[in-house]
Amino acid sequence: MKLKIHEYLNQFNRMSKIIKLFLSGILAIASITMVSCKDNKTKTETETTTEQQGKEYTSAYVCPMHCKDSGSDQEGTCDTCGMTLVKNEDHGTNSHAHE
Repeated sequence: MKLKIHEYLNQFNRMSKIIKLFLSGILAIASITMVSCKDNKTKTETETTTEQQGKEYTSAYVCPMHCKDSGSDQEGTCDTCGMTLVKNEDHGTNSHAHE
């Protein structure tokens, strides 16, 4: 009888160690994933802010496709794609944000 109890305790200890290792692994993977996702979000926000500071975003009239350097202070067409420039509704907001 003592031998059976001893075997069960050994099996329980082995299973306990396996469960602890498994849970530790899951915790480590979850932590790494959360940190890497946080870094990606920060990079994306920075890239978006940097991209929207060009003439194609801040001028009074902008190309609907936001072609590089396509903005103008007057109505006209985009030199790159030929589309008609549209009034930039955010023009006043963007110019104050950069001051």
